[in-house]
Amino acid sequence: MRKPWTASIIAVAALAAAGCQSGSNGGSDSEAAIAPTDPTRVSGSITVLTNRTDLVENGTYDGYAKRFNEKYPEVKVAFEGSTDYEGETKVRLTGEDYGDVLLIPNSVEAGKYPDFFAPLGSPEDLSKKYDFTDRGTVGDQVYGLAGIATAQGFVYNKAVWEKAGVTEWPRTPKEFLVALKAIKDKTDATPYYTNYKDMWPLTNWGNAVGATTCDADASDRMVETDELWKSGEELATIDSLLFDIVDQGLSEEDPTTTNWEKSKDLIGTGKVATMQLGSWAVIQMRQAAEKAGADPKDIGFMPFPSRDGETLCTPVRPDYQFAVNKNSEHKAAARAWIDWFLNESGDARSALSISTVKGSPLPETLQEFETQDVEFINMASKKTSQLNQIDKASEIGLSAPDYRQRLIDAARGAADGSRDSIFAELNKKWSEAKSTVG
Repeated sequence: MRKPWTASIIAVAALAAAGCQSGSNGGSDSEAAIAPTDPTRVSGSITVLTNRTDLVENGTYDGYAKRFNEKYPEVKVAFEGSTDYEGETKVRLTGEDYGDVLLIPNSVEAGKYPDFFAPLGSPEDLSKKYDFTDRGTVGDQVYGLAGIATAQGFVYNKAVWEKAGVTEWPRTPKEFLVALKAIKDKTDATPYYTNYKDMWPLTNWGNAVGATTCDADASDRMVETDELWKSGEELATIDSLLFDIVDQGLSEEDPTTTNWEKSKDLIGTGKVATMQLGSWAVIQMRQAAEKAGADPKDIGFMPFPSRDGETLCTPVRPDYQFAVNKNSEHKAAARAWIDWFLNESGDARSALSISTVKGSPLPETLQEFETQDVEFINMASKKTSQLNQIDKASEIGLSAPDYRQRLIDAARGAADGSRDSIFAELNKKWSEAKSTVG
């Protein structure tokens, strides 16, 4: 399972990168984790922390390690998977033992990266090879490299949509609702599944920011906006669609009984038609379909509808960033693993995800986006820190599921309030927090 995350970018004083390529160890904690040029000179044992417990348990990562050892025979790689990666790693960061390679937890603000991680090189050099290096840059050094990136939109069962007579992607929120209504009227499937009970899937709706206006700076512009839920604003369009889906009876009958793991089987077998998720979810739904004896190719991915319907866009955001523990005694080996994993493991391709290595082909699930002239927009993140500060002061929780759960409850008549009253309350909280934070 993957969950969305938000990176915080804060400019701080530059950290000089001292040190050079080493053999069996990386030396002091001030040394940079320089990419090794001679595999025969790299040795040592490294531990890789990961949230992908499934890939640890099914032997996929061990298979990667064996292939890695064909190039780096003197490096021993061990993996530690955690189902509560965020919580456990946050605790481990209070000491020095947090593996040699790890995924940067969401709780660590970018300005603190030099306190925990070794510099990987300059943004000028690394940005020539990798996308999203700005997310891991502090001063004149990069401290994290994103493993994959994901597009934002809807996972859907093509067979169900076609049975309902919908063969083209909806271009506006209104067309999307019409399509779901056709599915309700012409099939036995639930048109849309909220995944309300597990809560975190609702946060994916926030990742659609940028899609309705095709604006790569949409997230940063929120810092300058007094009322995010004013008619015409990105969040107003996005959250109105969620409200309307539930209000018009196009979602499951009782959202309090939804189940994330079960939802994979439901959409895989055509009992559910649509879910709003990142492109990372496609492979999980296809695997569920295949396991249930259904056709995995029925599972597809479509872009979020735009406000005016003229151009369809999909925001592209990076997933977790790989980093090297600044206290690691084997920085060269750790850096070798990161570069090999990103460039040679094929993990992004296997996961049907977008590789962050420049020039890599799109996964099969997104190639139709190219033929349909969907624009991919890499979302800017220069003002994420300020955005987080205002959000915290407002107590709204843009990256939390709470207010969207409330929208769903109001839409289905299980809570007081209307869309307009909830939006008015959210606007008031936001504008007051914005003026306070300044």
